[in-house]
Amino acid sequence: MPVMESVIGLEIHAQLKTATKLFCSCPTSVGSEPNSHICEVCSGQPGALPRLNAKAVELAAWTGLALGSKINNFSIFSRKNYFYPDLPNGFQISQLTPPICEGGGFTLPESENKFIRLNRIHLEDDAGKCIHDKQRGLTLVDLNRAGTPLIEIVTEPDFRSPAEVVEFLKKLHTILVHLKVTEGRLEEGEFRCDINISLRPKGSEDLGIRSEIKNLNSFRHVSQAIKYEVIRQERQYERSEPIIQETRLFDPVRQETRALRSKEEAHDYRYFPQPDLPSVPVSPATLARLKSELPCLPEETTMVLLSLGLTREQVAIIQNRRGAIEYFEAAKSFFDEPKQLATLMLELLLPAALREDIYPLETKCTPKLLAVLAKLITDNTLSRRAAYNLFPEIFEHGTDPKELAELRGVLQVSDAGAIKALAVDLIKAHPNEAKKYCNGQEKILSFFVGRLMQQSQGAANPKLAGEILVRLLKSQPK
Repeated sequence: MPVMESVIGLEIHAQLKTATKLFCSCPTSVGSEPNSHICEVCSGQPGALPRLNAKAVELAAWTGLALGSKINNFSIFSRKNYFYPDLPNGFQISQLTPPICEGGGFTLPESENKFIRLNRIHLEDDAGKCIHDKQRGLTLVDLNRAGTPLIEIVTEPDFRSPAEVVEFLKKLHTILVHLKVTEGRLEEGEFRCDINISLRPKGSEDLGIRSEIKNLNSFRHVSQAIKYEVIRQERQYERSEPIIQETRLFDPVRQETRALRSKEEAHDYRYFPQPDLPSVPVSPATLARLKSELPCLPEETTMVLLSLGLTREQVAIIQNRRGAIEYFEAAKSFFDEPKQLATLMLELLLPAALREDIYPLETKCTPKLLAVLAKLITDNTLSRRAAYNLFPEIFEHGTDPKELAELRGVLQVSDAGAIKALAVDLIKAHPNEAKKYCNGQEKILSFFVGRLMQQSQGAANPKLAGEILVRLLKSQPK
């Protein structure tokens, strides 16, 4: 048997961040009572006419611009005919030819800068949700999600390993969340993918018979599913068993894929233009406006943050938390010390926000308050230890750091005269230790700094105290 290689392509679905559904005015909010956000359009009532959400069109075009796609001036919606119990129309409204975006792609830095090509990006509406009640032996249908706007991003079959796929998905997720195209909550299915996998002899250009693994919304499960499916197909080749083109599901408990149904081709869906919707225009003026509003992409932001002195680990943590980049930039506008701000965000703000399951931008500790706290530390007005002790109250109540430090009496004393008086008395009280310092035992300086901080009840500026002690000790007779 020849050495085989895997050929993998992806179909990624991302729920667009709009207030209403794709073809009606029902809200897209999650967690509501079943079937409480439906109308005659999204519940598939006869004679109900869809009306396109213009915001969804702009978000799809914006995504295409960010990913280097060609934006078509006109695209059309089609009916994709198939039966699901939670698909009330009996068809999905999607785009076949032409879609709103074509082409594009980006590189994978950790995979030797391999470029992954995109085939297309198109708009479509989501289906509802089946809820299986095993106790009563019933399957219930919730149509709250029906009609929710999606973009489907289809790649070329350019992947050869699970690592490449996971790197691509993580980078794409970061881009889409950064652009605020989607909330990207994986646990809610707002970012999920289908994986097409086939094997072929290494070096061949032919494509093998593929299996499709549906609806994965975990990066870990994506990797596990690909590894299992590659081994399964390899074993079938070894046994000379035919590979069947089929759709499969991944079982995360058993970590295996299982057959669901035979794989459909485009002609099986009997696509035809949706007669109730006109073509979708994206005018040159709209395209120019969207280009002008496009923010720096995460890769560009990474280079900016690295140039400011942050480490790659710090940058990765900040970028992977929704809202953190905007928070950081806002704080930097009040106090331009990025390293200090990043440290406070990583060690205090983000862990606190994670514990409370909230985004940094929604905390009472505003960017300005964090900037004030960073400045107090940098100016040696407040010790780092005192600042960290004060932070929980700042985070919970939005208290001004300086006012709180004054109230608690923890502002550092930077009065050189007062510190010098303490240092003089300290050296007089410990002549033997002073003599040792003068004879070259410089490590004993920490003894004097510690005692001085103790006598000042932690209020003395330790840096200034150290400088004054060094001058006084060096002036002592040996």
